[in-house]
Amino acid sequence: MVTVRVYPWLVVFPRSGRAPRARPHGAGRALDVAALRRLAALTRPHAGWLGLGVLSVAVAGVIGLAFPLVVRQLLDAAFAPDAAPAAARRALDGAMVLLVVLVVVQAGFNFLRTYCLGRVGEAVVADLRKRAFGHLIGLDVPFFTSRKTGELVSRLTADVATVQAAVSQAVAQLVNQGITLLGGLALLFVLEPRLTLVMLAVVPPVVVAGAVFGRGLRRVSAEFQDRLAAASADAEEAIGGVRVVKAFGAEEVERRRYATGVDAAYAAALRRVRLRALFVPAVLLCAFAGLGVVLWYGGRLALAGQLSSGDLVAFLLLTMFVAGSLGTFTGLWAQLQEASGASKRVFELLDARPELPVDPEPVRLGVVRGAVALEDVSFTYPGRDAPALDGVSLVAEPGSVVAVVGPSGAGKSTLLSLLLRFVDPTAGRVTLDGVDLRRLDPAELRSHLAYVPQETFLFSGSVADNLRLARPDATDAELRAAAAAADAHGFITELPQGYDTPVGERGVRLSGGQRQRLAIARAVLRDPRVLLLDEATSSLDGESEAAVQRALARLMAGRTTVVVAHRLATVVNADRIYVLHAGRVVDAGTHAELMARGGLYRDLFASQALAQARPTPG
Repeated sequence: MVTVRVYPWLVVFPRSGRAPRARPHGAGRALDVAALRRLAALTRPHAGWLGLGVLSVAVAGVIGLAFPLVVRQLLDAAFAPDAAPAAARRALDGAMVLLVVLVVVQAGFNFLRTYCLGRVGEAVVADLRKRAFGHLIGLDVPFFTSRKTGELVSRLTADVATVQAAVSQAVAQLVNQGITLLGGLALLFVLEPRLTLVMLAVVPPVVVAGAVFGRGLRRVSAEFQDRLAAASADAEEAIGGVRVVKAFGAEEVERRRYATGVDAAYAAALRRVRLRALFVPAVLLCAFAGLGVVLWYGGRLALAGQLSSGDLVAFLLLTMFVAGSLGTFTGLWAQLQEASGASKRVFELLDARPELPVDPEPVRLGVVRGAVALEDVSFTYPGRDAPALDGVSLVAEPGSVVAVVGPSGAGKSTLLSLLLRFVDPTAGRVTLDGVDLRRLDPAELRSHLAYVPQETFLFSGSVADNLRLARPDATDAELRAAAAAADAHGFITELPQGYDTPVGERGVRLSGGQRQRLAIARAVLRDPRVLLLDEATSSLDGESEAAVQRALARLMAGRTTVVVAHRLATVVNADRIYVLHAGRVVDAGTHAELMARGGLYRDLFASQALAQARPTPG
């Protein structure tokens, strides 16, 4: 049987109908102080390291401000007109020794700053990732059906990485540049107030010009990244669906689609290149013009004997420090914008709450018999008018096999979701041993259930890892026994590394029948009282189907089993068969009773038998 999947390239959307892509974090976004405050709260467990890092930043910043003053002392000693040569050399040597000491001490505090704040940043990010994923995996299934997987993964990776940069770098920059700016201005006024006023008239316009250009450059860079991400998404879709692309001969369609995306990214990149080509010389021109004015006026003061050569050089160095700190603050603002936006997205994830209520005092079942019932159950999916199930009643006695059949869209998969309590009914109730599932703890409920889906999902670890998903504490002997019961031990031992063989992403290294038998072995290891089967043989070849059916027969023995059947021939021996149509139970009984009464069941059975008997063309 051929499984057909729908890939995005099969549908052509008009440009105006495409959903708008998310803007890069921080692009055009106001600073979210509340998000930054919550982010700062995450550093409390690491307050000691954070305090030491901030102290190191402060000390290194103060030492940095002392550097121009030592240079002033060095130059004044070297060019003092009236000093004796020996005294000048001693003063020069002393200034040099002091300079070396300051450089070494500052290097030590810079090491402490980098290590301490880096450690805090890594710790906060690790804590945040664990909290976010732990919270995410605990949310209800409907939460995931309304969101893209890529968006959720992006919050755990890209957004958290942006937060890390803010914690480990923005704090250091804020303290360091604040000290440099305020301390530098104070020292400039002490050195020469008149020259400082000239500097304050010249430097800020230079910084503002740089900030304006920088904002435009960030905007164009964000557009380029957005276009490139769109092209990459197109490529990922095409590669993921390469079998369908090949089958329909759509290689040229995909080439054109990817080329269109790359051309759009290239156009944005050219705009970025033009802006960058203008940005660098314009800022350098303004910067050197500003420094030239300061140097010119300072030179006049020096010629008038009102400023020494050392004072002038120290002033120029401090001016560059102040200008640099002003420029850094504009970049810091953008970084804080990005961090606030990214942290807000992560906190939105952490603030999401499960939609299904949990009873604060759940009922404890004790020994579970396995009686399952739906009592006048209705369910409507959000945003839909027609109910998926409408007044459905169903009973599965302990140890019995109940089948649910019907055409596509009848509500069969919704019924399984209700039994697993992925969703709650909008009317009626679902019970286990007479207890409403809403009165039970979801974890305890599912500990008594095992679900074998039509398409088995395997993780990319080993065979043993996938089996232990059902029981993490299972021994190797229990794994082998469960695999043997599922008719899987034989093929597992033939794999290169036996039970330690990696199965690949989604089990791609195994055949369909092997994957299904692993799913059955997983259910055996679970040892449930109630077994839920979304018929596991509908897409298998004859040999694989026979092996899976043998394994299912052993698994179903002594357990309450609810089977969603796609091929009616597989459930003719069920104790009771419920026929669903348009969300309602239209008939129920044994296979013989339903065939004798006629109606939808017999029509479905006859059409499937005819299709199976029809000779294959060619």
